[in-house]
Amino acid sequence: MDLVSCCGYFHCFVFFIADFISFSYNETRLDAGAINFVEDPGISLHMIWQTYPLVWILAGLVCALISVQWALSKTYGRIEDTIQNKTVEYRKGPFIIMAVVLAVFVYGRVHSKPLMWKDAFALKDGFKAYLALNPLQNFVATMRLRKPVQNESQARQYFPLIADFLQLSEPDVFNYKRTIAPRSGALKSKPNVVLVICESFSMYKSTMSGNPLNTTPYFDSLCKQGIFFERCFSPHFSTARGLFAIITGIPDVQLFKFSTRNPAALNQNTIINNFEKYSKHYFLGGDPKFNNFEGLLQNIKELKLHTEENIHASRLNVWGISDKDLFLAANDVFKKEKKPFFAIVQTSNNHRPYTIQVSDTDFVSITVSKDSLKKYGFESMEELNAFRYSDYCFKTFIETAKKEDYFHNTIFVFIGDHGVAGNADAVYPEAWTQQRLTDEHVPLLFYAPYLLEPQRRSETVSQIDVLPTIAGLLARPYVNTTLGRDLLHPA
Repeated sequence: MDLVSCCGYFHCFVFFIADFISFSYNETRLDAGAINFVEDPGISLHMIWQTYPLVWILAGLVCALISVQWALSKTYGRIEDTIQNKTVEYRKGPFIIMAVVLAVFVYGRVHSKPLMWKDAFALKDGFKAYLALNPLQNFVATMRLRKPVQNESQARQYFPLIADFLQLSEPDVFNYKRTIAPRSGALKSKPNVVLVICESFSMYKSTMSGNPLNTTPYFDSLCKQGIFFERCFSPHFSTARGLFAIITGIPDVQLFKFSTRNPAALNQNTIINNFEKYSKHYFLGGDPKFNNFEGLLQNIKELKLHTEENIHASRLNVWGISDKDLFLAANDVFKKEKKPFFAIVQTSNNHRPYTIQVSDTDFVSITVSKDSLKKYGFESMEELNAFRYSDYCFKTFIETAKKEDYFHNTIFVFIGDHGVAGNADAVYPEAWTQQRLTDEHVPLLFYAPYLLEPQRRSETVSQIDVLPTIAGLLARPYVNTTLGRDLLHPA
């Protein structure tokens, strides 16, 4: 086999291995969205190295290439020997029949248009649809969808529906901007706000959903003391899209590229800037350059960043320091604040490679049967215990904060950045699993035991509603230019 053929087979093998890894990572076939991770090659490769047996994968790839080269060389050798000894018999009829059969299968169906990649989703089941896709064709077909598309004519067409939904005062004027006055029943104490964006916090995996594995007993206890929304959804999957939706109030619906990577989408209004005379903080255990978080955060005026670069704690894995250390560092800042503060704390440990800090000896991992794991939505013991470790970190944070003066006048808001695909049949209707609502279904909690009366709410809400609701609680006027609503407003 010549060098060109060998390189071709090598790229083919690499592509299909990448497809397997993609499906293992987020249960989707390899598509143009993978380019998002290529844009952060260092972090992405580090995560793959810490998560997967990369050495064995590469060794297997080399062995496969050698085996294929040997088999093809033997096959070509036998064919050459046969040709040299006698003429190869050629029969026209079978050749034509096979050509027609292959053409029919390539076309895919009896219709004026050939079968296309998107037709796989007519199966109305996520797993079946992804199984039917050809990874190479899917990747090429989705590449053109990475280009941002804006369509003002369609936006104007549907504006009356949105204007009615948002109760805009001028429904005939194509403008979402409105100034919201303080509502009755809002808090008068000028409370602090700590917004915790929780990595991969799937509702169906939690205790609040009724999951028998009881993974988040402490967070469940907080939900019973706060205002808990059990039907909250992220508009799309991924941390970058969740952060964009929460901060801007705009659903990031770009299919195969994040809006944080789109220069035309970065400059946005955020309600956070209406929180005047508040000091503003952002805490992340890792690197805010990942997926250009820092580009989005530039919309928040006078924001102080606290990241792995300036937090004095040991690095846990590719995502930076542990969530426990991140929460404790945040608490140290909060207890020293002399004026009201608004803070975002973004966690990251509940993510591959699912590392738990060895020094946290008071956290005890558990073991359950493989059948129970699968039945209740987890793919491995590592994932289960990482999810439980998140609850441990929440408990460490809140119990530490309770000892500080700021706790009594602080609203803690917890929301998942996105969910994770998996089997939710034990706790939710079949559609949650088949239509992958598990990807977007997350808990939303407003916890302030000295300020808010407990409620459990069942209406459907979104990440884009978080900031308007916080602004409503702060009893101050604010300018809203996007789609979110104050979920606690009586009207």
